[in-house]
Amino acid sequence: MPLNKSKGNMYPFVTHTWNTVKGKCHHGCSYCYMKRWGEQKPVRFDEKELKTNLEEGSFIFVGSSCDMWAEKIPSIWIKKTLFHCLVFPRIKYLFQTKNPSRFWEFSLNMPDECILGTTIESNRWYDKMGKSPHPAIRFEKMATLSESGIPVMVTIEPIMDFDVYELSDWIIYIQPEWVNIGADTQKSNLSEPSADKIYKLIEILRNDGLEVKIKDNLKRLLK
Repeated sequence: MPLNKSKGNMYPFVTHTWNTVKGKCHHGCSYCYMKRWGEQKPVRFDEKELKTNLEEGSFIFVGSSCDMWAEKIPSIWIKKTLFHCLVFPRIKYLFQTKNPSRFWEFSLNMPDECILGTTIESNRWYDKMGKSPHPAIRFEKMATLSESGIPVMVTIEPIMDFDVYELSDWIIYIQPEWVNIGADTQKSNLSEPSADKIYKLIEILRNDGLEVKIKDNLKRLLK
């Protein structure tokens, strides 16, 4: 099976996406971009995807359509996915989740060229985050991963109203390889921050030496 080429509002550095775990994500965030395609089928593991030839030189976002690290995802599904990745050398992988606690469970099975990411939309909790872990829990787990020397990244997307110094302190403590910042594109009626807050956050992070990647969709909030 061929790989899916990255397109749309994906990260510009990602060349392809690959999804072995498909269907309705257990976290149920109201602003999930997958909702644009209507109601999802129950979550499942697609064995056919294990026939996919992962292309050398690619940067693959594994699990872009459904959080394969959610608490209720069977461990065997994750192991099968990671073992397939290990067959193909000289490829970079992005694994991203709102449940970074599970990264530790599979730390010995990770490919060498991978980066572990999480979403931290705000330091605050909002009901629209569904059943995903509280942002403070995500922060704590990512900080522990980073302290152990594992390459990590953080995406603040869709950015929601936040407390400037608390959120910036979290990100600086994590010391990610880079920080991605983007806005809601689903018209999800989120509580969004002012342009001044966003500019201040970016300033603080960059002054600390962090690389901040700004997505085009953030321009709507920076006017």
